[in-house]
Amino acid sequence: MDKLERHWRRVRRMTGWLLATWLLATFCIVFFARELSGLSIFGWPLSFYLAAQGASLIYLAIIGFYAWRMRALERRYHSENGDQA
Repeated sequence: MDKLERHWRRVRRMTGWLLATWLLATFCIVFFARELSGLSIFGWPLSFYLAAQGASLIYLAIIGFYAWRMRALERRYHSENGDQA
């Protein structure tokens, strides 16, 4: 297996895990919203807080992790090939 193929396999695997995390975070918040509505934070139902703030923070974390990890993967690929990046 050549280096480019290994690189893209790593990228696809990471992207798949991040998409699964995104789907799980989105689905769980909506699915459990009714059960979480009994709890409140600062007068707001927990389900509202998670939907408005928690999901956005999870999405931001996913984007940040993707950017950080892709930079590391690109550096690794370029160092294996001896390219100037």
